[in-house]
Amino acid sequence: MKYLISKEVDGKAAYYTIRWSPMAKADKYSILGSVPAMGGMAELYYMDAKGKLCLYMIARSYYGGLRASLRTATDPETEKDEKRRAILMEHEDKIYYRYSLLESKDDMSDIMYFYLSTYLPHKRHKHSGRYDNIFVSEADSGKLVTID
Repeated sequence: MKYLISKEVDGKAAYYTIRWSPMAKADKYSILGSVPAMGGMAELYYMDAKGKLCLYMIARSYYGGLRASLRTATDPETEKDEKRRAILMEHEDKIYYRYSLLESKDDMSDIMYFYLSTYLPHKRHKHSGRYDNIFVSEADSGKLVTID
């Protein structure tokens, strides 16, 4: 599988590279047939009225795997979060996702820390505690980059 997250460590610094799957339209049947039931990271987007993809969720999944997590997160009947359910209902046929596989819970925590610290710098976030510095780069087959 080529949609993997890799890591290099140099002392107390971790360098992650995320190789994302191509962006795919969220449909329960395509998710069930194409997303592995393995741990990893996923991003969910909705397409706005101007045709722009807007990130609304980044998630990690280790229990149950990405297939189950994406299936739940893209269905307004199973999504528990009110804000995300409202997005799903408003943009019902314009939800997209991409994913990358990773089995380490600690590595997922480090990557989530990086993203959340980038998107929400005013809030305090936790990471695995193994590294002083965490860096993430994206290798994206769809040429969509969410970080600089």
